[in-house]
Amino acid sequence: MAKQKETKTNAMRILERMKIPYNVHTYECDEFIDGKQTADLLGFPHEIMFKTLVTVSPDKSCFVFVIPIDEELDLKKAAKAAACKSLSMIHVKEILGITGYIRGGCTAIGMKKQYPVFMDESALNHRHIIVSGGKIGAQIELTPEDYKKACGAVFCALTHA
Repeated sequence: MAKQKETKTNAMRILERMKIPYNVHTYECDEFIDGKQTADLLGFPHEIMFKTLVTVSPDKSCFVFVIPIDEELDLKKAAKAAACKSLSMIHVKEILGITGYIRGGCTAIGMKKQYPVFMDESALNHRHIIVSGGKIGAQIELTPEDYKKACGAVFCALTHA
């Protein structure tokens, strides 16, 4: 029986090109499920799973924020980190057009355009973190430092205290 070839995402190809080690965790899923459900399905602690959120400023600049799946983005902290007066979440319908990824598969690694990326500093408390792999059904595990290297993330406080 032939082994099924793993379909690599743009994020995975970028990590390989940069020689950044990572592990892929896959799961069966035909449609969007949230990060909590994904963590439970894969058997990972919620603290190491991070979700990717995209915001827009009044001048239409986009910023990417990566926070733990159990937390909510503090838009005031996010705006301060991005040096903006204010930020709002982009509409779900805009995710593909802005990032090149669909909802549930969005990652800061390999977006259509390199937007500024900010990651919650809690990621530094973990040896490895898990983020979306660039498609529904795939998660990437890597170190916070390697994630930073891959997408230029800046670590800061981003969630409600």
